[in-house]
Amino acid sequence: MKITDIEAIPITADVKPLGDPDGIAPYVTSGGRVESAERMLIRLETDTDVTGWGEMMIEIDPLAMKTLIEREVAPRLIGRDVWETESVVQNHRYFYVDIASLYGGVEMAMWDAFGKHLQTPIHQLLGGKCSDTVETAYCVGILDVEASRDHAQHAIDEGYSVLKTKGGRDWEQDVERIVAMDEAVDGELQFRIDPNQAWSFDEAVRVGARLEDEGVYVQYLEQPNRIETYGAYQRLRERLRQPIGANDDTYFAHNLYHLVKNDAIDVGIVDVVPSGVTGLRQLAGVAADAGISLAHHCGFDLGVKTAAMLHTVASTDAFNLPSDSVYYAWEDHIIGDPFTIDAGALTVPDDPGLGVTVDRSKVEELRLDV
Repeated sequence: MKITDIEAIPITADVKPLGDPDGIAPYVTSGGRVESAERMLIRLETDTDVTGWGEMMIEIDPLAMKTLIEREVAPRLIGRDVWETESVVQNHRYFYVDIASLYGGVEMAMWDAFGKHLQTPIHQLLGGKCSDTVETAYCVGILDVEASRDHAQHAIDEGYSVLKTKGGRDWEQDVERIVAMDEAVDGELQFRIDPNQAWSFDEAVRVGARLEDEGVYVQYLEQPNRIETYGAYQRLRERLRQPIGANDDTYFAHNLYHLVKNDAIDVGIVDVVPSGVTGLRQLAGVAADAGISLAHHCGFDLGVKTAAMLHTVASTDAFNLPSDSVYYAWEDHIIGDPFTIDAGALTVPDDPGLGVTVDRSKVEELRLDV
């Protein structure tokens, strides 16, 4: 079963606005605001007429990313067997340019096509499900105190046990919002806060200590410092009793291993892209052996990548914390039968491959003109 063609399709989808019951846009972070999100879909064709799909974020110019995938990645894969996922990820290296992350969505499409060919869901190819559902965390951006309290109550009403909020623009306001949300729900929610590397070491210490003074112990502080501040997480753990999580650090080869080797983190927040399904399983093994917790990251994922997350997370009990998700907040869906979130959880698909059917007419409607 050979790969015959790979197309990269850039699309953009709107996020429901604040005021809608499930609206979160503008989703404000320390680095900007999200009202719509650009995604790159991967359509992989085979000589058996089976089509596989993948999905990833667009973080560079869409045309540049499309060109790299179709003119650098695709020629190396066309003619290869669709089940060669391990060698695809491991054997393609560039000395001076790192484009390994571009293989994540392509590898996802390979798994999808292979599963469809075998008439088997991906979770069975990975050893089977540990659970039929994956719990998710409710996510909101930086809001004022009253709006934050309202969203915390909404999360409780919808059956979530964890709320993740962005932070980093003003650490004192970050603390105020989390304390207010905790009070609004009488401590019934756990909280995660992600400043996207925006806090200094001193500010991260103050946030953790101030929350402790208020009697709030978060599930974790996510990537509070910049990734190049080597040794900061180890020192931060020595200073605080709040759990420390690494996200962006885990996108670089071997970083998770070195972080756990140095006893620097409590939680790894990993992602099927750029790691790939194969790579994510390897990270899960590192975390399990080290005895740290794992959660899956969300980069405004549509239905294809959400399905890949569900199969991979459900197939290992190393993921012992809810996965981040904003799936509830999309205005449009690119799969024919969109997922529904029930009491904060998503059901793992059982149909072949990723278990979702891409709505090609919707994809064309959302396609970016590049």
